[in-house]
Amino acid sequence: SNSSDSNSNGDQTTYEKIMEKGVLTVGTEGTYQPFTYHDENDELTGYDVEVAKAIGEKMGVDVEFSEITWEGLLASLDNGTVDLVLNQVGVTEEREEKYDFSDPYLYSYIALITTGDNTDIDSWESARGKKTSLNVSSNYAAIAEEYDMDITASETFSKDIELLTAGRTDCVINNTIAFNDYLIQKPDVDIKIVDVLEDADTVAIPIPKGNEDLVEAVNKAIAELQEDGTLTQLSEQFLGKDFSHELTAEEIME
Repeated sequence: SNSSDSNSNGDQTTYEKIMEKGVLTVGTEGTYQPFTYHDENDELTGYDVEVAKAIGEKMGVDVEFSEITWEGLLASLDNGTVDLVLNQVGVTEEREEKYDFSDPYLYSYIALITTGDNTDIDSWESARGKKTSLNVSSNYAAIAEEYDMDITASETFSKDIELLTAGRTDCVINNTIAFNDYLIQKPDVDIKIVDVLEDADTVAIPIPKGNEDLVEAVNKAIAELQEDGTLTQLSEQFLGKDFSHELTAEEIME
């Protein structure tokens, strides 16, 4: 056997295997609009899906998608069924112990939301002790508790907004992308962002540790997609605003 075969028994890195095969396998849910879903022609699309395709294009390989439930996504990355996962994976300290992350391809900010006519709440501090509703297992619960808010349990952001506009709560805590998406669906609902937390919540691509060459290739692709405007265009197309880079509070609230 020639020397190139002797390498294909597992000495190859994931990146080398991808490049040799010419295929990047990406795990995604396919059920989470506007990030990964099936359009009216049953085509898999969404911000994360199109970003994955664009990364493959920059790397010079085909992209194949594997649709997996959220519970199984990271496990399929761990066992090598997929090479990458693009599915709104937030960068957390807990996940960073297990994975290296690419540079972010999406930035959201935790926002304090009120009805358009609310003059009472204009900052986190002025929301102290007020009524809110939220999914108690979400990362927003800790913020509500920090400001001693009176919390009603709720499952969804749209339910939170219903309670808010019905006057049953005073404010909602969620992120800028969910807020924007809601207004795309329901432009007549009069809500506004009055304050945001300064630090962005970043969405990036988890990559099992020990794959420095793959991290580097993915980061190179993301940097090119940032520079050539592809990420901006995709974010505007699917999310209604450019969330592909960091924003100031002024830019978020305009």
